[in-house]
Amino acid sequence: MSICFIILAAGQSKRLNSNIPKPYIDYKGKPIVQHSIDKAKKCKKISKILLIINKKHRKFLNKINKKNIKIIYGGKTRAESSYSGLKSISKSKIKKVLIHDAARPNFSLKLLNKIVETLKKNKSVIPVLKPKDTAKFKSRNLIVNLNRNYLYLTQTPQGFDFKELYNLQNSKNFKATDDANYFIKANKKIKFINGENENEKITYKSDIIKSHNIKYGIGFDVHRLVPKRKLYLGGLRIKSNLGTLGHSDGDPVLHAIIDSILGACKMGDIGEWFSDKNKKFKNIRSTILLKKIINEIKKKNYFINNIDINIITQTPKISKYKNKIVKTISNICELSPNKINIKGKTTEKLGLIGKEKAIACEVITSVTNYE
Repeated sequence: MSICFIILAAGQSKRLNSNIPKPYIDYKGKPIVQHSIDKAKKCKKISKILLIINKKHRKFLNKINKKNIKIIYGGKTRAESSYSGLKSISKSKIKKVLIHDAARPNFSLKLLNKIVETLKKNKSVIPVLKPKDTAKFKSRNLIVNLNRNYLYLTQTPQGFDFKELYNLQNSKNFKATDDANYFIKANKKIKFINGENENEKITYKSDIIKSHNIKYGIGFDVHRLVPKRKLYLGGLRIKSNLGTLGHSDGDPVLHAIIDSILGACKMGDIGEWFSDKNKKFKNIRSTILLKKIINEIKKKNYFINNIDINIITQTPKISKYKNKIVKTISNICELSPNKINIKGKTTEKLGLIGKEKAIACEVITSVTNYE
């Protein structure tokens, strides 16, 4: 079953009142739209990803990872943008399509997989929530209480049989605020599944910055250079006759990053989490330790904003490895590469570092707490 995931990001974001279009605003460590892209890539059943953008927003595309993403321009309305996406794949072998609003970055991979699975036996799958509040309908001077037991709040992603939806949209006789409307208007069967409370739509600035707390942490680590040890810097294996001495793999960069993150989140230090007296951490890769910390801070709704790194060493020359180290840290921390800065520093041949007997690293990390 070939599936295409279409992300609608062509809106003007007028209600957000921001100089940066909504899809490209930083949220939980990366642009809002990047969350949807990353989750779609993790779903093994999805074979194609389309990003529908506003032509005026092209200059913001450098903020996101566009690898294996097809980008096309949308229309003036959501309905027109959705149709543009469907039309662009009308001659392909796509059988099913998922259409998603970029303004909903918090849906889970579990929900995505549920929609895909339910599409096997249905032509339309819509996640919904029951309203918690009492709803009223006003028509001129008449106000009516609505029975919330019969009300549904629809979410995205929404799943469809491609041909069925394309034929309905191709009539161009109905402007819809979501694609489920086409099936409703045509009296076609819809399969409703439970949506997610976390899958809220970002509309106003307050949706992003509510309970928005920025905190900072400093990390520092230093290791001796000795023969017959491997040299790891920032998760990258470096060819060297000398390696770092340590209980784990002795990666001073990742150790300093871990301490800076823990400091920013007020969660202790690396020694409290990974004691050098514990045998299970003997020679363990620091990439595993950092990933553990990233998972732990996410449980407390902390997300990294940026990382600034000074690697202090006489040798090797850091400039040669900088891009690869950034990529490694980016993947582990689930952070856009442009949020990570690395500077190679020397001590002008002074001290142990200058004599190539040690390597040190200092890091400052900022995090945001979304309570």
